[in-house]
Amino acid sequence: MTENGSIKAIISKEEIQAAVERMGKRLTEDYAGKNLLVLGVMKGSFIFMADLVRSIRLPIKLDFIHAKSYEGTESTGVVDVKMDAELDVKGKQVLLVEDILDTGKTLSVLKKTMLSRGAEDVKIVAFLDKTARRLVDISADYSCFTIEDGFLVGYGLDYNEDYRNLDYIGELIL
Repeated sequence: MTENGSIKAIISKEEIQAAVERMGKRLTEDYAGKNLLVLGVMKGSFIFMADLVRSIRLPIKLDFIHAKSYEGTESTGVVDVKMDAELDVKGKQVLLVEDILDTGKTLSVLKKTMLSRGAEDVKIVAFLDKTARRLVDISADYSCFTIEDGFLVGYGLDYNEDYRNLDYIGELIL
């Protein structure tokens, strides 16, 4: 039990590690010989991205962008870019790394932005793909897990900045 509710574990640390290793191998194959820029969407992606880039066996560049569209358990409907990427995306294969693809609003805006800046291609890798709440026409090119509905925490995902450090994924029951 937590101060804000209880957490029901749904994806174990071991399942996470295996899925991230598989994803790294797949990305290594798909991006061999390409000019890859891995762009993490902060804050939620930081743990997934750290594990993922260590499992990609290619030369890469990496950067971060901080975009926010949630307050508590609800999307605000507005994508607020708090910190922009520093590296130039022009001519690069950009891989947007996100903790969870939910409504799709944030990643839709970020993908369009990177393409408008001259990225050769933009693909999305989401740790979790949650299709039930999708509000825009966008999908993950790669995902470790597809999930139904529920508010999830752990492995970078938070509830008002809490629970990011859990080494598993759990559903927060408020």
